[in-house]
Amino acid sequence: MGYKILQKRVLGPGSKMMVIEAPYVARAAKPGQFIILRVHEKGERIPLTIANADKKNGTVTIIFQEVGKTTIHLGLLEPGDELRDFVGPLGKPTEIKNFGTVAALGGGFGTAVLYPLIKGLKAKGNYVITIIGFRTKDLIFLTDELSAVSDEVHITTDDGSYGMKGFVTHALQKLLDEGRKIDHVFAVGPVPMMKATANLTLKYNIPTTVSLNPIMVDGTGMCGACRVEVGGETKFACVDGPEFDAHKVNFDLLSKRLRMYVKQEKVSLENFKAQLEKAKEAV
Repeated sequence: MGYKILQKRVLGPGSKMMVIEAPYVARAAKPGQFIILRVHEKGERIPLTIANADKKNGTVTIIFQEVGKTTIHLGLLEPGDELRDFVGPLGKPTEIKNFGTVAALGGGFGTAVLYPLIKGLKAKGNYVITIIGFRTKDLIFLTDELSAVSDEVHITTDDGSYGMKGFVTHALQKLLDEGRKIDHVFAVGPVPMMKATANLTLKYNIPTTVSLNPIMVDGTGMCGACRVEVGGETKFACVDGPEFDAHKVNFDLLSKRLRMYVKQEKVSLENFKAQLEKAKEAV
């Protein structure tokens, strides 16, 4: 059984959104969970967060950045094409309750995770302050969708081309300096961004949850590739997470593990690009 691509949308340079026909996944999906897909039978298994699940129409929305062989291959597909595998929902759902005032921080493609999270938080009566950060204006996406479900939206860019110049942590610090009371923080994005957020909120004793993105293979806890250190203990992000207490995560070890296969990933991408060039020449 294949999983048909129903819609495809370009969000910005190298970033795409797809709506996939996957009724069983959509029916069971909750905020914070993810799927693992394969483009074809011999393809790599990659995890992607469920950006949205439409139970009525039986569809799941994914957002991805074209950075490696598989995501570039995925980005070449068009509506009507089918994915070989689309497994999920995986991982533990976000613990959503009425915290009070919540700050939801998204760095780059971590922003894709925020939409279902914020919808769930609003449904529980939270006041949600959304803070999203990008390198530059051209990379910003989902602002309309996030604004529709947030009480406030603050945007930062590294180069100052839009919104506040700086990082999401700078915007959060500004709110705290203004005396804003924040009861819980959620942070999703690159490891340095999540680590910086954890260091900041620890000073103010604000409970903080992060969604981790370690290397993952099977998504069921069998392979152990996604192991992370939390509170001095080994956890598997695919079954124990992907969300954890930010103040207990060993971010340095996570960063080191994420760099384990950089050389192999580069070789795989170069070979794939060479195959694409040959295919173009043959036409």
